[in-house]
Amino acid sequence: MLLFDMDGTLIDSNGIWRDVDRAFLARRGLPYSHAYYEGVAHTILPLAAKFTKEFCRLPESCEEIMAEWMTLAKDAYAHVSVKPGVRAYLKQCKAEGRRMAVVTSSVPEHCHMALEKLDLEKYFEKISFTKDLGMDKKLPDVWLAAAKTHGVRPEDCTVFDDSLAACKGPRAAKMRVVGVYDHFFHQYEKEMRSFCDVYIRSFEELLWLPEQRQRKR
Repeated sequence: MLLFDMDGTLIDSNGIWRDVDRAFLARRGLPYSHAYYEGVAHTILPLAAKFTKEFCRLPESCEEIMAEWMTLAKDAYAHVSVKPGVRAYLKQCKAEGRRMAVVTSSVPEHCHMALEKLDLEKYFEKISFTKDLGMDKKLPDVWLAAAKTHGVRPEDCTVFDDSLAACKGPRAAKMRVVGVYDHFFHQYEKEMRSFCDVYIRSFEELLWLPEQRQRKR
């Protein structure tokens, strides 16, 4: 079973939330720092809002913070691009009969908007949202739940993710991990290469060459 993260893995969307965070903090005269980024990256919106409220000592409620984020994000997900090689790789895997699903901390509305716009949703059996579990992808429980949902053993799953922190959850769940390069996390490439079972700069690296396809048949 192949399990894919969405933001930064399948689509080039990490910059959306960087811009949202910077705009949100700038309205309050606050800097966008690495410490802030570490607190909100690759986690579900309610936990990110709770962190933001406490870290920035804001009077707004978590609900108000999330509503402002959604307004700032607007329809940005309708204009994101698919990452190189993704469409061809998904098509290749489908032709091979491989089972695929998405596990994401993205907002459902944004996720469906992007995958439908890019015509990628058809490749996946299911899209699982970590917000439904109230946990983020850094925890193995998210991945164990995904394996259970699909009726597969964790050790028979391969996870694709662009974040080192998010890769630690599936690894703890005994899954194989493929690190995916994203310019947003370029500073962690060395650590990702060391930590992950496989590391790719692009999904194009996983495509069969014409002669390999012939041999495979």
